[in-house]
Amino acid sequence: MKEVIDRVLFTPEDIEFKVNELGSQITADYYGKEITMVGILSGAIIFMADLARVIELPVSFDFIDVSSYGKSSQTSGVVRIQKDLEKSVGDKDLLIVEDIVDTGLTLKYLLNNLESRDPLTIKVCALLNKPDRRKVEVPIDYCGFDIPDEFVCGYGLDYAGKYRNYPYVFVLKSEIYS
Repeated sequence: MKEVIDRVLFTPEDIEFKVNELGSQITADYYGKEITMVGILSGAIIFMADLARVIELPVSFDFIDVSSYGKSSQTSGVVRIQKDLEKSVGDKDLLIVEDIVDTGLTLKYLLNNLESRDPLTIKVCALLNKPDRRKVEVPIDYCGFDIPDEFVCGYGLDYAGKYRNYPYVFVLKSEIYS
């Protein structure tokens, strides 16, 4: 599988350190509260599981599946909800857990959608932020790493459904997706 990797950006140790740091900050910020973590399927599952284990608060989970990519390496710009939340989020403190914020279009759509459901608060925690690709500004309250404009996989991130299981974040060789 090494033939698909251009280079590793973040090792498992880098990720573990950052997840612990984010978990400590979230625990402090939400002290005395319960939070509902809203995981963005499927990319955020691994990050969300690791993050939830280091947050020292009562936490409930829900998941939503939104997409603007399909099987492409470029966003279509059209956001679709493929699986909605199971529970009401009214009067809840929501923490959206995202694998990567790229153009911001998907997250902006999701924030607008969830805000219309009357939660107490909404904050965003993203493992990766790709600011050079941003088309719309969106808040990222808790950010793991800023990354360059390169196509990354691993630790939940995929290309056409592959490579999510790698324990590190790597740059995918361009010949794989071009």
